[in-house]
Amino acid sequence: MTNLIGEFECRIDVKGRFMLPAGLKKQIPPEAHDRFVINRGFEKCLVLYPNNVWKIISDEVSQLNLYNKKNRDFVRYFYRGASELLLDSVNRLLLPKQLVEYAGIGKEVVLFAFSNRIEIWAKEAYERLQINEPEDFSTLAEEVMGKKDNRESTNELP
Repeated sequence: MTNLIGEFECRIDVKGRFMLPAGLKKQIPPEAHDRFVINRGFEKCLVLYPNNVWKIISDEVSQLNLYNKKNRDFVRYFYRGASELLLDSVNRLLLPKQLVEYAGIGKEVVLFAFSNRIEIWAKEAYERLQINEPEDFSTLAEEVMGKKDNRESTNELP
Protein backbone atom coordinates (compact mmCIF):
# COMPACT_ATOMS: atom_id res chain seq x y z
CA MET A 1 0.00 0.00 0.00
CA THR A 2 1.30 3.43 -0.95
CA ASN A 3 1.25 6.03 1.82
CA LEU A 4 2.78 9.30 0.65
CA ILE A 5 3.17 12.25 2.97
CA GLY A 6 4.57 15.77 2.93
CA GLU A 7 4.45 19.26 1.45
CA PHE A 8 7.16 20.32 -0.97
CA GLU A 9 7.70 23.60 -2.80
CA CYS A 10 9.14 23.34 -6.31
CA ARG A 11 10.05 25.68 -9.13
CA ILE A 12 8.87 25.14 -12.68
CA ASP A 13 11.49 25.72 -15.39
CA VAL A 14 10.80 27.44 -18.73
CA LYS A 15 9.95 24.09 -20.35
CA GLY A 16 7.34 23.27 -17.70
CA ARG A 17 9.41 20.75 -15.73
CA PHE A 18 9.94 20.41 -12.01
CA MET A 19 12.31 18.31 -9.97
CA LEU A 20 10.67 15.63 -7.85
CA PRO A 21 12.06 16.32 -4.35
CA ALA A 22 14.33 13.57 -2.99
CA GLY A 23 12.18 13.24 0.15
CA LEU A 24 9.18 12.46 -2.02
CA LYS A 25 11.03 10.35 -4.58
CA LYS A 26 12.11 7.84 -1.94
CA GLN A 27 8.45 7.38 -0.94
CA ILE A 28 7.42 6.33 -4.46
CA PRO A 29 7.02 2.55 -4.56
CA PRO A 30 9.50 0.69 -6.79
CA GLU A 31 6.63 -0.96 -8.66
CA ALA A 32 5.75 2.46 -10.12
CA HIS A 33 9.00 2.20 -12.17
CA ASP A 34 9.38 6.03 -12.13
CA ARG A 35 6.15 6.30 -14.14
CA PHE A 36 3.20 8.46 -13.18
CA VAL A 37 -0.20 9.52 -14.45
CA ILE A 38 -1.38 13.08 -13.94
CA ASN A 39 -4.90 14.43 -14.30
CA ARG A 40 -7.23 17.15 -13.08
CA GLY A 41 -8.03 17.23 -9.38
CA PHE A 42 -11.43 17.85 -7.87
CA GLU A 43 -10.47 21.44 -7.17
CA LYS A 44 -8.24 23.59 -9.41
CA CYS A 45 -5.17 21.46 -8.82
CA LEU A 46 -3.53 18.52 -10.55
CA VAL A 47 -3.22 15.03 -9.15
CA LEU A 48 -0.14 12.91 -9.75
CA TYR A 49 -0.46 9.17 -9.19
CA PRO A 50 2.37 6.63 -9.18
CA ASN A 51 1.67 4.33 -12.12
CA ASN A 52 0.88 1.31 -9.94
CA VAL A 53 -1.72 3.35 -8.01
CA TRP A 54 -3.23 4.72 -11.22
CA LYS A 55 -3.81 1.17 -12.47
CA ILE A 56 -5.84 0.35 -9.34
CA ILE A 57 -7.91 3.54 -9.57
CA SER A 58 -8.40 3.15 -13.31
CA ASP A 59 -9.61 -0.43 -12.80
CA GLU A 60 -12.13 0.82 -10.24
CA VAL A 61 -13.40 3.55 -12.58
CA SER A 62 -13.63 1.01 -15.42
CA GLN A 63 -16.15 -0.99 -13.39
CA LEU A 64 -18.70 1.82 -13.43
CA ASN A 65 -21.92 1.18 -15.33
CA LEU A 66 -21.56 3.34 -18.44
CA TYR A 67 -25.30 3.07 -19.18
CA ASN A 68 -25.72 5.55 -16.33
CA LYS A 69 -25.27 9.16 -17.58
CA LYS A 70 -23.73 10.40 -14.30
CA ASN A 71 -21.13 7.63 -14.53
CA ARG A 72 -20.31 8.55 -18.15
CA ASP A 73 -19.99 12.21 -17.21
CA PHE A 74 -17.71 11.33 -14.32
CA VAL A 75 -15.51 9.05 -16.46
CA ARG A 76 -15.14 11.70 -19.18
CA TYR A 77 -14.17 14.36 -16.68
CA PHE A 78 -11.92 12.08 -14.65
CA TYR A 79 -9.87 11.01 -17.68
CA ARG A 80 -9.89 14.42 -19.38
CA GLY A 81 -6.30 15.57 -19.65
CA ALA A 82 -4.91 12.41 -18.04
CA SER A 83 -1.34 11.93 -19.23
CA GLU A 84 1.48 9.52 -18.56
CA LEU A 85 4.69 11.04 -17.23
CA LEU A 86 8.13 9.51 -16.85
CA LEU A 87 10.90 10.81 -14.62
CA ASP A 88 13.86 11.89 -16.71
CA SER A 89 17.50 11.10 -15.85
CA VAL A 90 17.67 13.95 -13.30
CA ASN A 91 14.28 13.24 -11.65
CA ARG A 92 12.25 15.90 -13.46
CA LEU A 93 8.65 15.62 -14.62
CA LEU A 94 7.23 17.62 -17.53
CA LEU A 95 3.77 19.01 -16.86
CA PRO A 96 1.38 18.97 -19.85
CA LYS A 97 0.62 22.50 -21.00
CA GLN A 98 -3.19 22.15 -20.95
CA LEU A 99 -3.07 20.91 -17.34
CA VAL A 100 -0.75 23.76 -16.32
CA GLU A 101 -3.29 26.20 -17.73
CA TYR A 102 -6.20 24.43 -16.02
CA ALA A 103 -4.51 24.66 -12.59
CA GLY A 104 -3.21 28.23 -13.14
CA ILE A 105 0.36 27.12 -12.48
CA GLY A 106 3.11 29.68 -12.83
CA LYS A 107 6.73 29.41 -11.74
CA GLU A 108 6.14 27.82 -8.33
CA VAL A 109 4.08 24.86 -7.18
CA VAL A 110 3.38 23.06 -3.95
CA LEU A 111 3.32 19.28 -3.99
CA PHE A 112 0.93 18.04 -1.32
CA ALA A 113 1.40 14.30 -0.86
CA PHE A 114 -1.13 12.25 1.06
CA SER A 115 -2.38 8.70 0.93
CA ASN A 116 -1.63 7.40 -2.59
CA ARG A 117 -1.48 10.66 -4.53
CA ILE A 118 0.32 13.96 -4.90
CA GLU A 119 -1.71 17.09 -5.47
CA ILE A 120 0.09 19.77 -7.48
CA TRP A 121 -1.07 23.28 -6.65
CA ALA A 122 -0.10 26.68 -7.99
CA LYS A 123 1.70 28.13 -4.97
CA GLU A 124 -0.68 31.09 -4.69
CA ALA A 125 -3.75 28.83 -4.85
CA TYR A 126 -2.32 26.56 -2.16
CA GLU A 127 -1.62 29.55 0.08
CA ARG A 128 -5.23 30.73 -0.39
CA LEU A 129 -6.43 27.24 0.52
CA GLN A 130 -4.45 27.43 3.76
CA ILE A 131 -5.92 30.84 4.60
CA ASN A 132 -9.42 29.36 4.28
CA GLU A 133 -8.70 26.82 7.00
CA PRO A 134 -11.84 26.00 8.97
CA GLU A 135 -12.31 28.11 12.07
CA ASP A 136 -12.89 25.04 14.16
CA PHE A 137 -10.88 22.11 12.82
CA SER A 138 -11.98 20.08 15.82
CA THR A 139 -15.64 20.32 14.76
CA LEU A 140 -14.78 19.40 11.17
CA ALA A 141 -12.79 16.40 12.40
CA GLU A 142 -15.72 15.26 14.52
CA GLU A 143 -18.13 15.62 11.58
CA VAL A 144 -15.89 13.73 9.17
CA MET A 145 -14.21 11.16 11.38
CA GLY A 146 -16.30 10.97 14.55
CA LYS A 147 -19.42 9.59 12.92
CA LYS A 148 -17.44 6.83 11.28
CA ASP A 149 -16.00 5.77 14.64
CA ASN A 150 -19.40 5.94 16.35
CA ARG A 151 -21.05 3.78 13.67
CA GLU A 152 -18.33 1.18 13.87
CA SER A 153 -18.27 1.04 17.62
CA THR A 154 -22.07 0.86 18.03
CA ASN A 155 -22.71 -1.21 14.87
CA GLU A 156 -25.22 1.38 13.63
CA LEU A 157 -26.12 1.47 9.97
CA PRO A 158 -25.39 4.68 8.02
